[in-house]
Order: sequence, then C-alpha cells, then structure tokens
Amino acid sequence: MRQLTIVQAPSALGLRPSGVQDLPRALLDVGLGERLGAADGGRVDVPPYDPRRDPETGVLNPYGIARYSTRLADAVGRVLDRGDFPVVLGGDCSILLGNLLALRRRGRFALFFVDGHTDFYQPEAEPNGEVASMDLALATGRGPHVLTDLEGRRPLVRDEDVVAFGFRDSSESAQAGMQPLPPMVHTTDLARVREMGAAAAAGEAVGWLDSGGAAGYWVHLDVDVLDDAVMPAVDYRLPGGLSWDELETVLETAMSTGRAVGLDVTIFNPRFDPDRRIATRLVECLCRGLSALPYHARTPPSSPGR
Repeated sequence: MRQLTIVQAPSALGLRPSGVQDLPRALLDVGLGERLGAADGGRVDVPPYDPRRDPETGVLNPYGIARYSTRLADAVGRVLDRGDFPVVLGGDCSILLGNLLALRRRGRFALFFVDGHTDFYQPEAEPNGEVASMDLALATGRGPHVLTDLEGRRPLVRDEDVVAFGFRDSSESAQAGMQPLPPMVHTTDLARVREMGAAAAAGEAVGWLDSGGAAGYWVHLDVDVLDDAVMPAVDYRLPGGLSWDELETVLETAMSTGRAVGLDVTIFNPRFDPDRRIATRLVECLCRGLSALPYHARTPPSSPGR
C-alpha cells in the first residue's frame, strides 16, 4: 500500500519572500496532514534569499536554487524509495526542479503541468529574473546551465513527456517576448478545457502522458490555475481560470490511473487569506483529488508539521 508523505519545501528563491514560503504551514494548520492521514517527510530548509539578479545567468538565486533542488531531490527520493507518494508543499514553482531531479535519478518520467501560466520564459524576457516563471523551460533543458543540467541529467523531462494544462497566459507571454512552447509539448489551454469539459480534457492529458515510454508522471499544481474569483491569494493574478469542481475533477482523473508518482502544490500565498477560508477550501480540494489514488494507505492522524 502506498503511503502519502508530506514534504515541506518552503522556498521563495524563484520568486521573492512575499508569503508563498508560508504555504506549508498554512495548509498543515488547517488540517491537511490529518485529513490525508499523511506521514511526515520533513522540511527542506532554504538557503538565504539574494534579491540581486545574477549578472551571469540573468536570474535570481541560481546557485541557491541548484543547491536546494539537490536537497529537495534527496528528500523526495527517500519517499519514492519507500514506495510511497510524496506530496510536496512549496514554495514557488522553482521547487519543480528538485522534484523532477528526484525522478530523473530513477529513470524517465513525465510531467502533468497544471498551471495558469506556461512558465516558459527565458531570462532575457522575464522582467524580474524569477525562476518561478521559467521552471518548465528549465526542466526541459532551456536556460542557464547551472539550472538546466543538474547533476549532468539534462533534461529533467523530455518535451514529449509534458502536458501543459489549464494555462491562460498566451497573450501576456507573447507580448512579453516569451519563447514559444516547443511543438512536442502537448498543450491543453483553458479554452480547450472549457470546450471539452474538465473530465474529458484531463482524460486526454493523462492518456497522452501514458502513451510514451515514461514510467509514470509527476503532477505539478500551481494554484493560480484556479479562477481568480476563488483563488485571489497568489502573487500574479489573471482573470479567469478553473473552478474548484473542475480542479478536483482534474486531480481525481490524474490520480485514478495509478500512474501518478507524486504531487507538488505551489504559489498559494496565505498572507492574502487572513481568515484561512481559501486554505481550508484548498485542503478540501487536495483531499478529494488525492482520494482517487489507488492503493492509498492511511495512517492514524498524526504529525506532519505538528
């Protein structure tokens, strides 16, 4: 039986310490660990934040992110090696690199990238040098060597093993000069989700991920994929997005195949949620989605973060 294990990855190195680093504490405080019956996979401490843009790479904290990615990969790897299912609580989207590095050490895996943005910026197009806007580009091997070739394992995920799902930033990113997504990446934008319906669109996406040679897939969830009307607690807001019900359907579909090997949750900023109402609803959404995992063993309510 697979045990859910929570790993805390409170890194804001790819963004700024605006509050996203408080995501793990916020979700644990409203009962995520107890409701999931999850084990405690520990907390990966974060190097000091440097607000200066690195002149060589053009990004913030490149060497700190590289070091952090290795340490996070170690923590996630310990969970994977027990045959358990890591639930990694960020932090900003740069934590994706550590999660994928853990998998890359173990073979070929795919990525279900559920995000309101495509995060495919190159350093010269990203206004602030934030890796949180570049994580998918870096994971597929595009960008500064220090972040694209971690442990000599470039790329962390192949183009053809990626589905970018639910994004709605095409106009904004084109205007900013972001490099285009490569044709081998399978894309399902918000309009396509609405056209097909969430269940059918998610089913098509996981079918694509299963059609290649990958051993399974990681699910990356940036909560800004949700409609701004229900998830205003993010740093970069865009109108529109998925409803709670739609996101629950997407997560249930992704988990129900038995091919998902882990999940990360990023970008929720609890400083914009003083009454914890949004955190409570997010926990409910995650619990419903993860309940679809086959062979999920529950432990007695215990201790993640307690």
